[in-house]
Amino acid sequence: MELIDAITSKENLNKAYKKVVANKGAGGVDGMKVEELGAYIKENQDEIIQSIRNRTYKPKPVRRVYIPKDNGKQRPLGIPTVLDRVIQQAIAQPIIEIYEEIFSEFSYGFRPGRDCHDTIKQALENLNEGYEWVVDIDIEQFFDKVNHDKLIQILREQVNDSTTLNLIRKYLKAGVMEKGLEQATMTGVPQGGPLSVVLSNVYLDKLDKELEQRGLRFTRYADDTMIFTKSEMAANRVMKSITDWIERNLFLKVNATKTKVVRPTRSKYLGFTFLNHGGEWKVKPTTEKKKRLKQKLSEYLKRNKAIARPLAETIKRVNEIVRGWINYFRIGMMKTFMKEFGAWLRHKIRVIVIKQWKMPKRIYRNLCYLNQKYKNGFDHEAIYKVANSRLGWYRRSGMNVVNYILSPELLENKIKDGAGLLNPLNYYLR
Repeated sequence: MELIDAITSKENLNKAYKKVVANKGAGGVDGMKVEELGAYIKENQDEIIQSIRNRTYKPKPVRRVYIPKDNGKQRPLGIPTVLDRVIQQAIAQPIIEIYEEIFSEFSYGFRPGRDCHDTIKQALENLNEGYEWVVDIDIEQFFDKVNHDKLIQILREQVNDSTTLNLIRKYLKAGVMEKGLEQATMTGVPQGGPLSVVLSNVYLDKLDKELEQRGLRFTRYADDTMIFTKSEMAANRVMKSITDWIERNLFLKVNATKTKVVRPTRSKYLGFTFLNHGGEWKVKPTTEKKKRLKQKLSEYLKRNKAIARPLAETIKRVNEIVRGWINYFRIGMMKTFMKEFGAWLRHKIRVIVIKQWKMPKRIYRNLCYLNQKYKNGFDHEAIYKVANSRLGWYRRSGMNVVNYILSPELLENKIKDGAGLLNPLNYYLR
């Protein structure tokens, strides 16, 4: 069977359609939504398949959007139309099957059954075996600079089907729509489509093979590559030769200011940094990632916005954010941070609770009720002072009366509508 037949088989297209629908996402330049896709495909399926097979299908340009990065800059994304997402997914599925048998075991990004935790574990294994000098390779604007001819040449080694390669090239050349203007794409694989991550792995597999041939220890997640050596001299030698190899053979530009030789404690990888704990290398979240978590929650918990929402709704969203962050960084050491962060988060929630009560009489009445119900032992005078204090909401919510009456246990278990506040430390340790 030709590869294009496998791509356009009803079974493969149906699998691709289900995946796109499950991922949801925004529409492309034609405005079609995911919800409208099923009816459109049902009506036009035969025509779409025929146009792909006879090479007359023309992908639409991707819609350019920007998402903020942690460093304040913006990352460009290209959003294909929902139909093009299905076709890209249909192309990607059989190509993944071909290349999974070929890809390096030290490549982890966007591959089935592999994730960033596997990358970090491999990095730790290298460090703990004595490879304690790190070459951090930074490829400048990788997704925007991939050479199309070189990519097709690499694909041709395994994908010996001209119709498939023609279709892939059409997607590479589809162009970008930004502010109503269409721009041609001479290089790059725009991030945002299902095909771009597969093609990026195919392209950088050549780098993996070169590193393996040289007998180097490394890990790669998408375009983030770290090489590990036993000495600073070896690291500097490797950095120079690999940089030269990437620029000569893959036609990519290595960022000279960000590509560096560092000790593990000075390196940052996928949001983690390394530390030596009791003679063994471990990881922890970077300071920037911790700050970013607090900034995100501070923005969501701004008092004027937060008091206008039901408390249960606020807590459910906060729990989602915190749970997602901990799940990503759970392999890192962060017990102390989780303890401090939990106290900070509970204080932010107490401020919202007290301000929602608003009036001194209501604050007094509610605190008295909770004090009596949960036997906290405060007298009425102490509660009265808090309720009628002229201190700001933030300082008032930090007083012992509020801390003990609106206790961690109360916030975790006694909020109405079943929305108990997540205890970050307990969740992390569990």
